[in-house]
This record gives sequence, C-alpha cells and structure tokens, in this order.
Amino acid sequence: MSRDDDEESGDSRPFNAPFRDLGKLVGPLPSPVRRVVPKPAATRSSPSAGDDLGLFEAAVRGVVPIPANERRRVAPARPVAAPSAVRREDDAALAELADLVAGVAAFDISDTEEHIEGSVVGLDPRILRRLRAGEFAYQGHLDLHGMTADEAKPAVQEFIFRSMVASHRCVLLVHGRGRNSPDQRPILKDRLTEWLTHGELGRRVLAFTTARPYDGGSGAMYVLLRRDRRPKRPFRTLVGAKS
Repeated sequence: MSRDDDEESGDSRPFNAPFRDLGKLVGPLPSPVRRVVPKPAATRSSPSAGDDLGLFEAAVRGVVPIPANERRRVAPARPVAAPSAVRREDDAALAELADLVAGVAAFDISDTEEHIEGSVVGLDPRILRRLRAGEFAYQGHLDLHGMTADEAKPAVQEFIFRSMVASHRCVLLVHGRGRNSPDQRPILKDRLTEWLTHGELGRRVLAFTTARPYDGGSGAMYVLLRRDRRPKRPFRTLVGAKS
C-alpha cells in the first residue's frame, strides 16, 4: 500500500511505532515518591525569671507545711565527725615541730638493768661516746638517796636550773641502785629518764648516760646540759664606792 493510499483511507498512525503496545504489557507506572523535608526546630530561648518561678511553683504544688507543734520531729543536725587519723598525724607532726623550735626534741633512749643512756635525736654520736666514757668533767652533783619520787623531782629541777645559770655543762645525779626498794628496782632511775626527756627539764638536756664505776656506776648518771641562750644581765659596779 502506498502512502497516498493511507492518507486517503484516514489512518494517521506513524509509519513505524515499535512501542505502541508497551503500556498494555507493563501496566501503569507508579506515581513518583514525594520527599518531605522536615522543618527546622524553633530555637528555644533561655528561660526567663518567670519560667523559673513557674517551674518552682509546679515543683512545690501540693506540699503541705509541717505544723508548728510538730516541727520538733525534724531530725537534728548530725554531730561533727571525729578528726581523721591523717588529721591526728598532722597535729602530732606540728606539735613535734613546735617542740623542736622551743628546744624540746625527741630522745633516743636505750635501757638495760645496768646501763641507761639517752640523747636528743640528731646529736653527734661522738658527743654521747665522750659522755659515756666520762670525758666530760662534771661540775656539780646531786645525791637523791633517801628521797621519794615526789621529793626528788623538784630537787632535780632546781639543781638543773641552778647549774644552767652557773653555766655548767655536765652534772652528776646520784639516784642509787634501788637495793632498799620493795622490789629491788631503781625507781628514781626510771623516773629520772622520764623527767629529763619531758617538760621543762627536757628543754635543757642534750644527753645523759650511766656514770663510770668511779663516779657511782649504775647508781648514778652524767647529764649533759644545753647552753644557756638567754642574754646575760649587765654587771654594774659602783665606781669609788667606799668599803
């Protein structure tokens, strides 16, 4: 059939249409998916004082005050906790430092039935050896035989103080061997160890040790005193004074 024949018969289809019946084979196409873009959240402004007040009122809404006659039921405040061990150790260290500044130091003490000696911590060991060997000539002595502990303590204190005023460095204390004691123990020897390492006497003692046999042996002890650091009083004379 010629082209002129098609035009005359009224058929206006194209000459070659290979996809004419494709829609009948695959069916209708799905509608396109529309993407929804979320709107950005509105920026929240900082809460105002009115918002805080509203929140507080909402939080305490329904709270009933405690009646005045029942307020005693409220638990009392907790007691203050006891100081910790670390705190007590700190206090002890500070107290020891204060003693060092004031002239009171810790003592190293060795004690047997026949011999006793002690010295402040840090003292040159050569000084203690010399004191033990009797190389320091004692410049005064106090005999405590027949005294009780209550009588001996003030006597020892006065003796040590007077010795320092006189610039004595080494003195001898005779305490006895305790043979007349009920239990045969030298009570004054033990008490002297305590007195010479504590309190006012501890501020004035550098070292002590059992005396040599010719100075009393185990019944006596040498005591090495600190130097008196107090300023000396001026010595005044009366010029031309008549006798």
